[in-house]
This record gives sequence, C-alpha cells and structure tokens, in this order.
Amino acid sequence: MCANRRSDFPRRLAAALAALALAEVVLPPAASADIPAISQRQRAEKKVFTDSEIIEGFFKTAFGAEYHLAGRVDRIRKYDAPVRVFADGTRADRKAQLAKIVADIAARVQHLDIAMTANNEEANVLVKLVRDRDLNRTIATFYGADRAREIRSSLDPQCLSGFRKNEKFEIEHSDVILTVDNGDFVFFDCAYEELLQSLGPINDTSSVPWTMFNDNVSMGYFDVYDQYILNLLYDPRVRAGMTVQEVKEVLPDVLADVRAWVRKVNNLAE
Repeated sequence: MCANRRSDFPRRLAAALAALALAEVVLPPAASADIPAISQRQRAEKKVFTDSEIIEGFFKTAFGAEYHLAGRVDRIRKYDAPVRVFADGTRADRKAQLAKIVADIAARVQHLDIAMTANNEEANVLVKLVRDRDLNRTIATFYGADRAREIRSSLDPQCLSGFRKNEKFEIEHSDVILTVDNGDFVFFDCAYEELLQSLGPINDTSSVPWTMFNDNVSMGYFDVYDQYILNLLYDPRVRAGMTVQEVKEVLPDVLADVRAWVRKVNNLAE
C-alpha cells in the first residue's frame, strides 16, 4: 500500500550507440518545477548509487506489503497491460497536475505504457480526488468500515493506494485516494508515491533512505532512485509472479540496461 565500468574502445562505441538510440527521448516539463520545497529537494538529491543499493531497494519494495490488502506478497506484482488513469473529482487544477505527473512517469519508465483517460470505463487506475475532511469516509467506502479503522490506526494516511491482482499476480485494477486541499507539496508527494505504488512496489521500507516508499522521506517528484526501482519492475524480463530467486537470475542483465536508460533520461554522467 500503500532502491562496472569498463574502459576501451568497444565500451565507448556501445555508449555512443546507446546515446543515439535514446536521443529522441523527450521529457515533459517538470510537473512540480515551480514549488520551492520540491526544487530544493531536487537540488540536494543523491543520484549515484551502487548496484547493491539499487537492488536492495528493489527487493524491499517490490516484494512484501506495508498493509496486507493485496494477498500473498512473495511474488512480483505488476501490470501486464496498458495502464489508463482516470481522475474522479471536481478540482480541474489538481486533474491537470495529475496529468502532468502521469506524463512524467510515462517518460521515465521505459517499458510502461501509462496515460490518462477521460473514460472511467477504460481505466484500470482510479484516482479519487477528495477533500481532507472526506478522506476517512472515502477509505471506508473503498475498504469497508472495519478495514478503514484498521488502516487509520496503523497508517494514519494522508493518501492511500491499493490494487487487485489475478492468480498470475498481474495487477488488474488500482485505487488511489488523494486529498486536494492540503497544499501543493502534499498533493505532489502523495500523487507520485501512491500512483507509483499502485503499479506494484507497494511495500514501504524504513531501511532505504533514498526512496519515496519510506514513510520518513518526502519527495514531491519522481526521483532517480525510484526510477531505478520502477524500470527494474517494468522490464519485460521481470514478470508478474516471479519469486525472489527467479528475479535474481535475470537482474544483472536487466540492471545494466536500466542504468543506461535512467542515465540518459536524467542526463547523468557515466
């Protein structure tokens, strides 16, 4: 609910070819660029990570669940179909911000097909935009009164997400609840975290300091570390239903490709 360099001509040639392949990546304008609290965090962001640091965060967030609404938690859970997001609410400004956030996620996760839709029936991610005073009542509507009390007592959330999966551990539908009247920073922080968690990495962890999937960390934007996590999860070689051991067998090759992608879309030095 709701982280080896080689030196020689072949390496330089491969890097040049990779750069050409990614040269047409065009990112949308930063959804939250004009919010000072977010800009400050972006300037101080750690962007260089070891393989072990990335892998640790991936396993700690992609397996397990902070609050067990999604059943068994020992397998990879992800969408295996295009993701379409519908915003249910009356605040046009928040809907526009949400659309920019979804476009930002789409641009930064290579193998994820995600976009907004104006048709609720086409959506497999429902984002409910509510006033803060209506949050608890909305949670009860989604999960029932008894479960809502458990959620409030254990999480005391400002926002929330959950998903439904099939027997293959493919996510079929996600629900995201966001408050619209707690300020811009809270909206962006919640929207990024809950949308991304609704795609699979639903386990919060307090032991990884660089991920937004840590209750002690507030971002407000799609940081580099979490781009690694989502790109690992949505690489086609990491399939829904995989166990930890099965993922470990493919991860070295996947991580090498993900590193190249994240480096290019963020203009990071090699």
